[in-house]
Amino acid sequence: MLKKTDQEEIQNFLSDASNFKGSCEAVYFPGSKDDLISILKEANSSGQKVTVSGNGTGLTGARVPQGGIVVSTERLNKIIEINTTDGYAIVEPAVLLTEFLSELKTSGYFYPPDPTEKNCFIGGTVATNASGAKTFKYGPTRSFVEELEVILPNGDELYLIRGRNLAFDYVLNLISVNSNNYTLKLPQNNLPLTKNAAGYFTSRNLDAIDLFVGSEGTLGIFTKIKLKILPLPEKVISAVFFFTKEMDALKFIDDARIISYNSRRNNLKDELDALALEFFDQNALEFLKSDFPNLPTDSEAAVWLEQEADAANEDKLLEKWTSILLAHNGNEDAVWFATDDKEREKISEFRHAVSANVNEYISRNNFKKLGTDIAVPDEIFISFYHEIKQIAVDSKLDFLTYGHFGNSHIHLNILPKNQNEYEAGRKLYLDICDKAVANSGTISAEHGVGKLKREYLERMLGNKVISQMRELKRTLDPNYILCAGNIFSE
Repeated sequence: MLKKTDQEEIQNFLSDASNFKGSCEAVYFPGSKDDLISILKEANSSGQKVTVSGNGTGLTGARVPQGGIVVSTERLNKIIEINTTDGYAIVEPAVLLTEFLSELKTSGYFYPPDPTEKNCFIGGTVATNASGAKTFKYGPTRSFVEELEVILPNGDELYLIRGRNLAFDYVLNLISVNSNNYTLKLPQNNLPLTKNAAGYFTSRNLDAIDLFVGSEGTLGIFTKIKLKILPLPEKVISAVFFFTKEMDALKFIDDARIISYNSRRNNLKDELDALALEFFDQNALEFLKSDFPNLPTDSEAAVWLEQEADAANEDKLLEKWTSILLAHNGNEDAVWFATDDKEREKISEFRHAVSANVNEYISRNNFKKLGTDIAVPDEIFISFYHEIKQIAVDSKLDFLTYGHFGNSHIHLNILPKNQNEYEAGRKLYLDICDKAVANSGTISAEHGVGKLKREYLERMLGNKVISQMRELKRTLDPNYILCAGNIFSE
């Protein structure tokens, strides 16, 4: 088993994409489940803090150690099985999402959860219940996890199969591979009726898998993951629509969302049913102009969308999308359409560039990222968006907005130029989170809480629910060694 202690050699494990930084004594690289069990048993015995590290693409500081040791999963990187007959794949946690998608494609299959950064480890996406653009149609990672092999903080092992480990009311009993029994009292938390990745997922009669998905490494370390996979669609339409008025773009998304929901509800194969509905405001488009000089100069907003299609209905769907574009005063002459993989890749580069450019700006100026991850109910989304955007304008800070607006999910990114602006940005961020919570929303729709958003989660859930989450963790981790500081303070 590999171990590194030279500080120069382990610097890559002391930060993540949010530019949050930490420290540790050593980094361990287990090459097998037995290696990992040995590390955890020794750490648990000595009370040594352990932080689990994925590939560093997270935005909340979850993998950044605050002392203790780091366990990197990077050597646990095998695709164990792809079964197209029964529609599943089994992988180890450090399989790169981009590698996994590539392998699936050769078999004529795909895996819908698609976070912006595809160089993430699949284990990390399960730990954070990651989502992405296709979440609008297919839901987040949790919807696709069928089985989990989990090593608990004391080195004990759980094997969870969806449908086999259900809570009775709010009490969940787990029996480990070694026949140890764990009785968990689940927090009775009213989850927001939105896309949500904030805190432990709990509900009456919960499936145990759903608790571990999104638990951000605090309850155990995944060593094997079974995922549901789907056949590739025959075609995918991809398009970027531009609007000279922002309100037209917002109403376009609202209309497209309602139509898509209706198509799914009634199983209407040849009607509009978006995979993704993504929004970019004028500031975001300005931020991208150096990379995409052909952007229309008079646009206040853009919408990127995708829809599955086939040879029989592709032309009809293109006509219908064009019709709804025109109904909302979109710029018909500036549409970017793609119907093959090469053209779709160009549009995908545009869709991902804004996030990458924001991260590069934050890193270059040595700030921690101030990008909201909030979501609110669909019915209030437009009014809520205008409210928080006006607050951002009034702050006089530079900002840009983009996000998964099909899911009423907003990434408003503050771009401070100095430390004073950064502190003002933190206050603005807190204000926006509070307004999301006051409107039955969430402070984190897809990135999790990590160490950077604990304060916001406490304001969202309250001390009572946070205390119940701490006690749940303590049942599985009485010495509080694993990923301490993620989700809630120690």
